[in-house]
Amino acid sequence: MREIGDKQAEGTILGNLGIAYVVLGDAPKGAALFEQRLAGAREIGDKRGEGAVFGNLGNLYADSGDDRKALEFYEKQLEISRAIADKHGESKSMWNSALVLNRLGDRAQAIARAEATLAIFEAIGHPDTSKIRAKLAEWRGQA
Repeated sequence: MREIGDKQAEGTILGNLGIAYVVLGDAPKGAALFEQRLAGAREIGDKRGEGAVFGNLGNLYADSGDDRKALEFYEKQLEISRAIADKHGESKSMWNSALVLNRLGDRAQAIARAEATLAIFEAIGHPDTSKIRAKLAEWRGQA
């Protein structure tokens, strides 16, 4: 993709490689690839790609136990997603932050984020709507 100058495809590949490295246990390599992806997204004005990078970095930090840092990145993703009306990105950042907030002991805020996620999922017909409903019931003590 670099050879033919397709920055969009290059960014997608960098992001996917970053995810693969994180899954394989090499978070530093994954983070480095995410940073490359972020630079490329900014270079071409790809706000959706920029938001996705922030979500991936949030996941990386959440998986490594740094929930505060994860929340920072989910908030950045949420801000961008809302600015560009990306409901998919918005719901992902809301759901991921709900899970982190719950781990941090802020059940009320986790429920609020999960409810917002559920509203988006219902509006767009997301296949995981029942999963969100079940988690909300559990958090509310109704499961």
